Amino acid sequence: MSSEGIREETRGPRSRLVVASVAAAVLLAGGGGAYLATSGSSGGGRGDSGAPSGDAPPPLTLDGYTPHAGGGEPVPGGAVFTARGELPEAPESVPVYRASGEVSKEQVGKLADALGMQGEVTSQGAEWRVGTGRNAPLLTVAKQAPGTWTYAPLVGDPGTCPREGGCDKPVGSSGLANLPPVDEAKAKAAAAPVLKALGQDDAKLDARQTMGAARVVNADPVVDGLPTYGVSTGIQVGPDGEISGASGQLAEPVKGVSYPVIGADEALKQLSAASTPGVVPGKIGGCASAVPHEDELTVGEPQQPCEPGAKPAPPKPQRVAVESAVLGLAAYHEKGRQVLVPAWLFSVAQAGAEPVTVTHPAVAKEYLRAPAPLPSETVPSEPGGPSEPPAGTERPTAPVPTPTPGEPEDGSDPAGPQNVKIESYETSGRTLTVHFWAGVCSDYTASVKESGDRVTVTVTDTPQEPGKYCIMIAKEQKKSVQLEQPLGEREVVGADGARVPRK
Repeated sequence: MSSEGIREETRGPRSRLVVASVAAAVLLAGGGGAYLATSGSSGGGRGDSGAPSGDAPPPLTLDGYTPHAGGGEPVPGGAVFTARGELPEAPESVPVYRASGEVSKEQVGKLADALGMQGEVTSQGAEWRVGTGRNAPLLTVAKQAPGTWTYAPLVGDPGTCPREGGCDKPVGSSGLANLPPVDEAKAKAAAAPVLKALGQDDAKLDARQTMGAARVVNADPVVDGLPTYGVSTGIQVGPDGEISGASGQLAEPVKGVSYPVIGADEALKQLSAASTPGVVPGKIGGCASAVPHEDELTVGEPQQPCEPGAKPAPPKPQRVAVESAVLGLAAYHEKGRQVLVPAWLFSVAQAGAEPVTVTHPAVAKEYLRAPAPLPSETVPSEPGGPSEPPAGTERPTAPVPTPTPGEPEDGSDPAGPQNVKIESYETSGRTLTVHFWAGVCSDYTASVKESGDRVTVTVTDTPQEPGKYCIMIAKEQKKSVQLEQPLGEREVVGADGARVPRK
């Protein structure tokens, strides 16, 4: 397609992973976006002489972006990304694409027809709706771009029968849950009419993921010939071959100005500089030894613990093999609005599993800016002391206390369960699904507490093997909880009381 149909949903077993960075910036780009591991000089540019000027495009002020003075050198104890083969050439510039405008009633009707729905498209506040959701399918579409949409068909409660035909035919999850998922070809065939209606005929499909008895078709749209990352459409196909759920984004991205881009080799240098020591919280350092060769260690392989009585040394860089690279577009946010930014998509080797995707922005660093910090984001110069002065003023001479890496400031057990920040949520009936980014070396559980005006959701991170090394790679994940009653107008908050936005 040509700049059409940007959407997002579940990730298949391709394991959409991105490098998480502490020494550099880590940017979560929306509900299904990517992390931005960045490097560059202070302020995001090269000083006055290197700043964009004249008819140059305006700087991109990406939410969560923080410059890192890495200069392409790896952080001690971090990851060193090394290409196994020749990297592709980069063009001089690539445009950005922004979510802009509103979704029309006609667009919603076309999607509803492809889903086999009947009924009028109605306006309800900030959403378009088809169906009632009361013993009937429901399609909801946000009017504002990017037009996030969700589809939930009629699903009978356990023990109920359809209105017609008695109980001879299985109903919903009660009758189909024990059947095997359909094969990939059948799932793709079921999803094809919806993808065609969305203009995603040329999308890259992956149907390897299963969720219970359902098989998920993940479609990555192509925008003006560029592959995308973080904005896929997810279509669930039940064991009966029918669509049992779907979500994505409906608004067409709008082409913006073009930005100079860096090559894949420079992106790998910046990625290495932005990576952090790969350790599970609670255990720092390792035994002194030579840096492993790039073929000796890949993502997911733990380092061996020290011999009894040995003195731990600072964690050593881990060689991470990059199998291939392609220039594409990755989803980030600029002042709260989604933007597709030119990015390098690297296929990274993973021990005992298929390669994972690691992304890094391809925009030249002098065109990237950090947003102005909020008053609440200033750092105290000492516990209980005054906040850090604004930029441009003299800093206090006293050093800022820094907690030991992997050691929470609140004194809790760093190797024990920890709460995870929730990024967004979505609902379907009484099912509340939360989305979050988290590491690959822990197990995650979700719990819920309801009240009259709010629903509090807590996601807990429990390390699988406390004390073992693990490269800090983050994966977009989700967990679902059952509410006692539909969410309605109640607010969703995290364990810290902060409001969670709807996906």
